[in-house]
Amino acid sequence: MGSGLKVAVFGAYGHTGRFVVAQLRDRGFVPVLSGRDAAKLEALAAAGPGLETRPAPVDEPASLDRALAGAAAVVNCAGPFAVTAAPVIEAALRAGIPYVDVAAEIEANADTFAHFADRARAEKAVVVPAMAFFGGLGDLLVTAAMGDWTAADEVHVAYGLDSWHPTPGTRAAGVVSRERRNGQRVRHANGRLEYRDDAPPTLEWTFPEPMGPRTVIGEFSMADIVTVPSHLSVPEVRTYMTVEAARDVVAPDTPTPAPADEHGRSAQTFAVDAVVRSGGSERRALATGRDIYAVTAPLVVEAVDRVLTGRTHAVGVVSAGEIFDAADFLRALSSHVSVGLRP
Repeated sequence: MGSGLKVAVFGAYGHTGRFVVAQLRDRGFVPVLSGRDAAKLEALAAAGPGLETRPAPVDEPASLDRALAGAAAVVNCAGPFAVTAAPVIEAALRAGIPYVDVAAEIEANADTFAHFADRARAEKAVVVPAMAFFGGLGDLLVTAAMGDWTAADEVHVAYGLDSWHPTPGTRAAGVVSRERRNGQRVRHANGRLEYRDDAPPTLEWTFPEPMGPRTVIGEFSMADIVTVPSHLSVPEVRTYMTVEAARDVVAPDTPTPAPADEHGRSAQTFAVDAVVRSGGSERRALATGRDIYAVTAPLVVEAVDRVLTGRTHAVGVVSAGEIFDAADFLRALSSHVSVGLRP
C-alpha cells in the first residue's frame, strides 16, 4: 500500500487523471495535483479536501521541479504526450524518481524509448510509458500468454469495445498523431513500424460471449505495437478494433464518457483478446471489464506500487510486460478486470 507516500499526478484534472487520483487515495498514497491549468487544479482540490496543487507549465523546468519536489513518483496523465512526455520525464530524472504515463500515442511512446533508453538505464531510473488500457494491458496479456516462449512469429491483440466515447484528451492526441503521420496509418510488421497509405482491412473476430463474433478493423494500431516488440522477439504485432468503436472515436458528434455508477465509470464494456502464435502453436489470454479510461487507474497505480516496493525485473525505459511479472500483475487486477487463458 502507499503508506502516505506522495505521488505527483501531472494532468490530474483530466478525465483519466481524476480516476488516477481517486485510485491513489484508495491505495493509501497522497496525490499531489499538478498540470498546466491552475484554475482546474484548484477546482479539483476543492472537491477533495487536503489535496495539494502545484501548477507547472511543461516549458518551465523549474516549475516542473517544484511540482515533483518530495514526491516518490510521478504519473503523467496529460496529453498530447508528444508535448508533455519528454519534459516530465526530464523532471523525473532530475528528481531521481520513477516516471509512469498513460500515453496511447504510438509515436510519443516510440520517442520515449528512442530518446531516453540509454540515459535511464545508465542512471538506473525507471520510466514506464503506456501503462494504460492501450499499451500496458495488451502487453501484460501478451507476455502472460507467451509463458515460457522466448520468441513468437506473430502477436494479435483484438479490442472488442461496445462503444468508444472519446475524452477531449483522446481527440487532441488523435489530431497530433494524424499530423505526425501526414494522414498515413501505421502498423508493426517485419520487425519495425511501417507507414502506409492504403485502407486497413476488415475481418471477423470471434470474441467470447456475450460479445461474440464482431467485424473488426485490422491493423487499427494502438500502443501495443510499441510496447510488445520493445522486449519480446516478435516481428509481427497487429491490433484490431471493433468497427462500432472505430466509428465512434472519429465521429465529431460522439459525446464524451458519461458516468453510470457511483465511481464515475461509464457503461462501456470491453474485451481484449491477445493471441500469440509460434510455428503451429497458439496461446491466448483474454481480459474483460468496464470503461477503458477508468480501468487505466488501477493499472497505473498498481505499477507505481510495484516500482516503489521493488517488485520489478528491469530498469530504464521499460514496458509493463518487461518490468513486471505479467501473470502476477494481472491477478492483482482481479477486482477491476477479469483475466483468463483461452485454448
